[in-house]
Amino acid sequence: MSDNSPYHVPVLLQETLDGLKVQPNGIYVDCTFGGGGHSRAILQQLGPEGRLFAFDQDADARENLPNDERITFVPHNFRHLQRFMRLHHCNQVDGVLADLGVSSHQFDEAERGFSTRFDGDMDMRMDKRQALTAFEVVNTYTEQRLHKLFELYGEVTNAKTLARTIVQARSSLSLRTIANFKQAVNAVVKGNPNKYFAQVFQALRIEVNDELGALKEMLQQIPSLLKPGGRVAIITFHSLEDRIVKNFFRKGSFEETESADPFGQTSADASLLQVITKKPVTPSPEELKRNPRSRSAKLRVAERIG
Repeated sequence: MSDNSPYHVPVLLQETLDGLKVQPNGIYVDCTFGGGGHSRAILQQLGPEGRLFAFDQDADARENLPNDERITFVPHNFRHLQRFMRLHHCNQVDGVLADLGVSSHQFDEAERGFSTRFDGDMDMRMDKRQALTAFEVVNTYTEQRLHKLFELYGEVTNAKTLARTIVQARSSLSLRTIANFKQAVNAVVKGNPNKYFAQVFQALRIEVNDELGALKEMLQQIPSLLKPGGRVAIITFHSLEDRIVKNFFRKGSFEETESADPFGQTSADASLLQVITKKPVTPSPEELKRNPRSRSAKLRVAERIG
């Protein structure tokens, strides 16, 4: 696939490269290869001895691999980062990147079920090898579990009413397709329908792919994977992810509050990272004009010390 492919426009590209401080002979990991935009830019800054490992659990991403012997594709979720790096005999790297946005390609492929703009199955799996789909979630989860999911992951204002409506509807209607699902809950939509369904679908996608669980597992592996002076750059697209990254970079935990340790000690992992971006880096006005989907992107960078 060509470099000008619309598969996915890389967000905050120059800012990410600046944050990573790419060394020509370094070893880097792109945890979210997708359309390969960030990876191609890293490869351009690497010399002949440099290496790049590209993770992506979506089988479609493999089609975007550049013909470059310096890149190794790992077709798995980034939650298995260390395991697969060890398998490739690589215990420490100079930099790690993760762009947590869903690719434009995934949103634009109707059959993937990510977008509210098309009809298709309620699927939403990033990795088609897994069993859990969005249909399974709306068809089998209890009312209470659905309520919590929409409230926490989608910040849906009437999450409780929505959950009750889904449970009532599924006893007599099939919720297998996006059109059926939207029709079944249409009466309880609040405010702008597009925004409402975007929040509902975000919540389902996060649940189906265990996105927050995978993010936490990946973050916990990064401090020991980075060489001293190595950097990690993470791009998030909603407040839940950003809070997790911010807290981990600052204190090595995922809690808002400081630990109850009477000596004020943070975790060993926290002491290995130093925050480079005191405030998250956001897209420039030019980028927002060029790529409106970048509007909620936030980049945070930290460096391994010691």
